[in-house]
Amino acid sequence: MLNQSCYKIEEVESESVTTAFFKIGESKIELLGATNEDSAIAKFLEKRPEGIHHIAFEVEDIYKEIKRLKKEGFTALSDKPKKGADNKLICFFHPKDTNGVLIEICQSI
Repeated sequence: MLNQSCYKIEEVESESVTTAFFKIGESKIELLGATNEDSAIAKFLEKRPEGIHHIAFEVEDIYKEIKRLKKEGFTALSDKPKKGADNKLICFFHPKDTNGVLIEICQSI
């Protein structure tokens, strides 16, 4: 489908997911699979078997961006960033504030 080879597969135990990464030009596509039937991803996939789960934006300073976005009225799903896949710090923002789309901001570690 993507006409590209997967360049990395990684398990993120804290999120109960396995990720597979594909690079298309300057963009990355991350496919997610649940490793635990009680995980947020498993529950999402029960409701929506295929489709987009979230959109991620890489930022220079994740702490500064969390503060800025909260000030703008967006709801962070955690108080501070946590380690995610692909050697990144991550933070998600609630879809109720972003027209139904879960937003992730990330910063390379």
